[in-house]
Amino acid sequence: MITKFDIEYKDGLYIDLYLPDSEAFDVFVYFHGGGLCAGDRKGKEIKVFAPFLAQRGIAVASVEYRMYPTAKFPDFIEDGADAVAWIKNNICSYGKCKRLFVGGSSAGGYMSMMLCFNGEYLQKRGVSPTDIDGYIHDAGQPTSHFNVLKELGKDSRRLIVDETAPMYFLGTAEEYSPMLFIIADDDMFGRYEQTMLMISGMKHFGHGDKVHLKLMHGKHCSYDYAVDEDGESTFGKVIEEFINKINL
Repeated sequence: MITKFDIEYKDGLYIDLYLPDSEAFDVFVYFHGGGLCAGDRKGKEIKVFAPFLAQRGIAVASVEYRMYPTAKFPDFIEDGADAVAWIKNNICSYGKCKRLFVGGSSAGGYMSMMLCFNGEYLQKRGVSPTDIDGYIHDAGQPTSHFNVLKELGKDSRRLIVDETAPMYFLGTAEEYSPMLFIIADDDMFGRYEQTMLMISGMKHFGHGDKVHLKLMHGKHCSYDYAVDEDGESTFGKVIEEFINKINL
């Protein structure tokens, strides 16, 4: 594994790369969780799953983005789109990108869904959402994120589907890239049900063949930094399995 840390992709924001020791590889762009107000690109889950994937031919780009209290909606999503465009345009400096995947956990899953379902963010940067070979939405909130609701002065427990919610844009595109939804059986209140509604909506619009689901056991995102009985990354294995399902 080769690491390249603290690569600036826009003013004051950085990406860490975990690269396979090979000339060509798949790339997974990852947005960390933390409620859009905590966490970082060097979190404990990264240290578990990124080396696991790099050793199996999948590069990981761990992204820093603006957060509350200094950020405002949609700053963090704009940063995510900038990071994806930067990787797409610059990863060739580190090796040949065979396929490009985008995803995140919790707040990062909300971000990856916003990029996937609201095409304007990537399109403004010359990237189509379907230019991405696959998305990995890990326990993200399909309705308006609870901290976005707080910013807007609303009760964070409300289930609101508006322009700040991935679900609002579901069905507005003719085509979607394959996507994996990951959710736990003991996740945050309502997160399982919202995720299943998102999947149901994809099927209703005729895109069921694009959807993959992985049900995990335990608390919200606890599997992200867990290892199995062989000492290998639980989350990494789920990502690897999905990526290997997607044909070149």
